[in-house]
Amino acid sequence: MTPKKNLLHIITKLELGGAQQNTLYSVERHDRSKYNVFLVAGTEGLLVEDAKRIKDAKIILLPELKHPISPLWDFRCFKKLKALMNAERIDIVHTHSSKAGILGRYAARAARVPVIVHTIHGFSFNDFQGRLKKSVFIALERAAAKFTDALIAVTTADVEKGLKYGVGTKELYSVIHSSIDLDEFSAKYDTAGIRGGLGIKPEEKVAGMIACFKEQKDPVAFVKVAAEVVKAVPDAKFIMVGDGELRGRVEAEIKSNGLSGRVILAGWRKDVAPLLSIFDVLVLTSLWEGLPRVFPQAMAAKKPIVATLVDGAKEALIDGVNGFVCEPKDVKGLAEKVIYLFKNPSEAVKMGLMGSNMAAGWDVNNMVPAIERVYEKVIKSKSL
Repeated sequence: MTPKKNLLHIITKLELGGAQQNTLYSVERHDRSKYNVFLVAGTEGLLVEDAKRIKDAKIILLPELKHPISPLWDFRCFKKLKALMNAERIDIVHTHSSKAGILGRYAARAARVPVIVHTIHGFSFNDFQGRLKKSVFIALERAAAKFTDALIAVTTADVEKGLKYGVGTKELYSVIHSSIDLDEFSAKYDTAGIRGGLGIKPEEKVAGMIACFKEQKDPVAFVKVAAEVVKAVPDAKFIMVGDGELRGRVEAEIKSNGLSGRVILAGWRKDVAPLLSIFDVLVLTSLWEGLPRVFPQAMAAKKPIVATLVDGAKEALIDGVNGFVCEPKDVKGLAEKVIYLFKNPSEAVKMGLMGSNMAAGWDVNNMVPAIERVYEKVIKSKSL
């Protein structure tokens, strides 16, 4: 019998996001007959308790693993990661997110871990950064890719972007969508009860956004879209599921546009599927993305999508088929599409059904076996 491999996943922060949920799905569903599973993450985040409840996995929370760049904390984290990998005799390190991706891979190299894998949930560099900052992140990604055995991208757009900027070679990349539990999002929920609990009347149209309040998601733009929509659909309501560093700016934008009571700030919520069931339209105003998991979630829930056409979005959202796309910051364009769907409910239903037919490609039951095939390919190539 082949001995089990010691597999370590590393992610920076267990906040409520696609990369984090993807990682926890993997940690939970790996084949225990093949792998002893470990997870390292920072101490903060709404999903920390979820991680602790995963059976047959060793969860290690490091306070040194933080988002902000800090030479002191990052060096301490590097040392702890290296010591952990040596102590647990880790065979495979699989990193997620930019910070953990760099620190984790360098620690794995220093610890002489045989197999190093990284999943790109959207690159650390983007076109909205200053030239110097972007150049630094590109250089870091290039350097780490040189000793990475496999790069998993959640979209082909990230493969193209990586190759464009010299991050790794084509042979390193595999595309594995960040998947969801389709049954959870296609289930029937008490929409009347959920609407009532949020103070939404049966006749009111609902547009919602599910995202962290950070620069990448541009949540202030969502409020601006809402301000345009209510001019044409006065009884519309808007839900923002999430929270984050830009909450103050979001609240100020709501107040300045007279939308208090019309834009509902639901905060961080784990009951995303029930909340999504009351949306008439999902809206996402991102400036850059990998491929947001909220797209297949909305598709499984038969909801049309109005979003910005960034990076991997085009792999789930087809303009005029299961929703509409606009350029980033195009507030009026996004608002026009939401208004159209509100005023043409039969078209919204049609687009939702089209999305539902496309959702099968994001079935979580296919994701983890695909990831394990990447490990096995590297192990075989190295004769481990």
